[in-house]
Amino acid sequence: MRGTRRTRLCLAGVMAASALIATPAARAAERTDGHLTDLVNPFIGSQNEGNTFPGAAVPFGMVQLSPDTGHSTGYDYTQNRIRGFSLVHLSGVGCRIGGDLPVLPTTGDVTQTDYAKYAAGFSHQDEEASPGYYRVGLDSGIRAELTATGRTGVQRYTFPATDKANVLLNAAQSLHRPGGSVVEVLDDRTVRTEITGHGFCRDTGPYTVYTITRFSRPFTAYGTWDGQVVTPGARSGRGGAYVRFDTTGDRTVEATTALSYVDARGAATNLRAEGGRAFDSVRRRARAQWEARLAGVGVEGGTRTLRRTFYSSLYRSFLAPNIGSDADGRYTGWDRRTHRADGFTYYQNWSLWDTYRTQAQLLALLAPREARDMARSVVAVDEDGGWLPKWGYGPVETNVMSGDPVTPFLTTAYHMGLLRGFEERAYRALRKNADGVPPAEYPGIGREANAEYVADGFAPFVKGRPLAKMGDSDYHHGASVTLEYALADAMLAQMARGLGHEADAARYAARSRNYRSLFDPATGFFRARDASGAFTGPSDPALATGFHEGSAWQYQWLVPQDVPGMVEMIGGKNAANARLDAFFAYDRLLADPGRTAREVWVHGNAYDYYNADKYNPMNEPDLIAPYTYLATGQPWKTTDVVHAALTLFTDTPTGMTGNDDLGTMSAWNVLSSVGLFPIQPGYDTWGLSTPVFDRVRLRLDRRYWPSGGLTITAPGTSGTDRYIQAVHTDRRPHARTYLTTGSLRSLRTLAFTVGPRPSEWGTAPEAAQPVLR
Repeated sequence: MRGTRRTRLCLAGVMAASALIATPAARAAERTDGHLTDLVNPFIGSQNEGNTFPGAAVPFGMVQLSPDTGHSTGYDYTQNRIRGFSLVHLSGVGCRIGGDLPVLPTTGDVTQTDYAKYAAGFSHQDEEASPGYYRVGLDSGIRAELTATGRTGVQRYTFPATDKANVLLNAAQSLHRPGGSVVEVLDDRTVRTEITGHGFCRDTGPYTVYTITRFSRPFTAYGTWDGQVVTPGARSGRGGAYVRFDTTGDRTVEATTALSYVDARGAATNLRAEGGRAFDSVRRRARAQWEARLAGVGVEGGTRTLRRTFYSSLYRSFLAPNIGSDADGRYTGWDRRTHRADGFTYYQNWSLWDTYRTQAQLLALLAPREARDMARSVVAVDEDGGWLPKWGYGPVETNVMSGDPVTPFLTTAYHMGLLRGFEERAYRALRKNADGVPPAEYPGIGREANAEYVADGFAPFVKGRPLAKMGDSDYHHGASVTLEYALADAMLAQMARGLGHEADAARYAARSRNYRSLFDPATGFFRARDASGAFTGPSDPALATGFHEGSAWQYQWLVPQDVPGMVEMIGGKNAANARLDAFFAYDRLLADPGRTAREVWVHGNAYDYYNADKYNPMNEPDLIAPYTYLATGQPWKTTDVVHAALTLFTDTPTGMTGNDDLGTMSAWNVLSSVGLFPIQPGYDTWGLSTPVFDRVRLRLDRRYWPSGGLTITAPGTSGTDRYIQAVHTDRRPHARTYLTTGSLRSLRTLAFTVGPRPSEWGTAPEAAQPVLR
């Protein structure tokens, strides 16, 4: 999901970013000592609104300990002052959230309480980051180092020789809108906080985080503040606290901060379970966790820059969702009550409108145990709080974005075998979500326009309709919402059929064809309808209203359940291919792929979604679009478009296409690079395109993937030899442009033969993806 801040992303910016290759982070990535973690550059996406963070985290950790420079989502590579190192960051979100408890080391007297004023200068020349570790030298002469466990952030500060070495813990300031805080100095080593906040793109209900910080040695002094008033020796306050050390001898101070979304006892429990280890020990363990996670994919071939970009994307794909339960299994549910996860880890932070298209499938493939717990957690949201989530932050619904993204998220889990043992529980929650609307007293909007959609076959576009609840409104995006509801219905129909609910399956399958109600024969495009059923808004599809973060040009391809039906409405394959060629500027693309991607597709900045007739590789509605050619008899064009889009991912701070959205764009890069892409999100169909590596080895969990691994080969693949000549699965010829999850389960080898010119492979009508009935 994107926010509203506008930053130019143009060719000049990309060229300027290329000069940053010599930054310390990039130089660190050049080292070759055999570790995959050395190929990861956490600074990628930290400029031009990629909104990533460079700080320390472990895979799916509750804590992301990272510097905040003043940018709305945390860190901006163009800024040069650090306000604090805070505990919570979401990778790639478009609106402010997290940043809880910024902590900053200082020297001298403590007189300022606003972190914008006491912020410390720094230089990228004295900064480095790698998975699970961050280090920076501050202009104050202090060196700060960060690492993490699942539920704690560990800091090490090396001070100059002074008897006034301070650590400031600012409970009252964060990235989101604060709602109150309490700070307590418990003893001469320990500080506890309680922080309430709400916000994101618009107000949400309040949520509270609890922290406890344990220092490696006693303070020599301490104090707290309220507002701008600092009180030395005070043990409690509502603004923040400082603690002081004498570093005229031992110049190093370490601290471990544990986090809980449940209560103070939960933070203390997490500190006991995961704290107590020295900084270097925690750092080595975090690095080992990342090394094991990245080792799930081995690649051969390609340039080192390509491998850095790939493994950095793989790294970001494993940053979220995040652990939500404490070490004792307790978590705060959406009913604001404490629950206990029995036999699974509870996860939270659900950017579902984004992740259902790519990251959900990648995690199901490479991290099925965690992905299963994530699916169980989403079902628990319904069972604890009453309804399935749309965009959840911590224990609250934000209602950000529109449509019904939770359905394809959970049906993906079903088809990947992750719901075994609770399929019917998940289905009951999905059925309730698909057929109803949450009551007025519930904070979530669910399928807000469902009554009209079910009765009339479309969600109406009602411009300016007052918001019934915080967040977005489905009525403000009636056209795209109709397409999203129809996609979700198609996927739910397949799950219903698999579970034997035939009547439901027929009903949802019929509703999945509601996309047809938007087609305007006069324009040949989808178009919004108002409450009376009349087409509304400009007739020019590039200027169409009622589409969320896109235009009718971009949304016309979001019918993965019935591409042939959509193509027939356009006028057949020839007309569809001509429109696709115009959409992708295909002639210009062949002449100069990289320049076309940057100057034609990326027509403005990361938040320029509207008023365009071209492909937008920076935003979710277009993620599947390049794969449409697989269904129109011209599969080689999918490879052309995909490989051009991959050039937008680089190993510099500007090397992210749009916001990463909790791993969505990174997962697109990973899947498209290996040649397997979920072309029917929510179902079990994987489209094929040419990999960018000669060889890819996926190490798979045998409990979910009996083969134990899949080797994908494309010898000689390159910018010139990129066209599929033939495909073999376990040495058998494969003529279709897709594979199913069922066939992938036992598959050991997927071999692409590539060449310099398009071939007849995949062009037969029967080669295209199935229609979901």
